[in-house]
Amino acid sequence: MFVNVSNHPSSLWLKNQRKSAMEYGEIVDVAFPAIYKEYNSSKYDELVEEYLEKILILQPDAVMVQGEFIFTYRLVKSLKERGIKVLSSRSERVSKEFKDENNVIHKHSIFEFVGFQEY
Repeated sequence: MFVNVSNHPSSLWLKNQRKSAMEYGEIVDVAFPAIYKEYNSSKYDELVEEYLEKILILQPDAVMVQGEFIFTYRLVKSLKERGIKVLSSRSERVSKEFKDENNVIHKHSIFEFVGFQEY
């Protein structure tokens, strides 16, 4: 099983990303939690424990964790300490800047999935 802990539901992934994830088995989405500016270290720890329990119950073969840095770091560390493979999605960004008829500069970015990389 491949557990996706991010703000990007697997139903919106491109075919090649879904195919790569499915090499680990069924894809299960676990929505990344909302992180608020008021959170202190103990609140992060509580949230990590809550998500760790949710994930461990699923008995995953791999977990992709991507999002707010402090939560991500702590969850990745906890999963790895338990011997679980933790991945991040890699992409290549192709950006183009252009000026419209009103002289406003726009930036358009496309992210192309490259593969998963283990933390």
